[in-house]
Amino acid sequence: MKKIVNSDKAPKPVGPYNQAVIFNDIIFTAGQISINPETQEFENGTIEEQTLRIIQNLDAVLSACGSGFDNILKVTIFLKDMQDFSKVNEIYAKYFNKEAPARSTVAVAALPKGALIEMELIAYINNTNKQ
Repeated sequence: MKKIVNSDKAPKPVGPYNQAVIFNDIIFTAGQISINPETQEFENGTIEEQTLRIIQNLDAVLSACGSGFDNILKVTIFLKDMQDFSKVNEIYAKYFNKEAPARSTVAVAALPKGALIEMELIAYINNTNKQ
């Protein structure tokens, strides 16, 4: 069964997509850039600031789905500059323990609104966490 999820604690979609789709207890999130959910404005800060905002936004989406960071299976990171890889890793490592999810990181030519980073993820809902 497919379920659409949108949270007011994460940025509203700016196009024909949703923040997340759940299918058979698997969560697929849309890509997130550094948009403040309260103002709906892009926050053009450092790579560290943008990464932190994205993680906060993804946490809000996962929470709305009845899940959390311990249930992430796969993360995809899109970087405008691969030179930022180690800086992103420093922030990223604070949110994942030794059982970190699978991950891909790719360099891209450009991201929406001139963002330095975009992240999306796949997670699951534990039956004990189900809403």
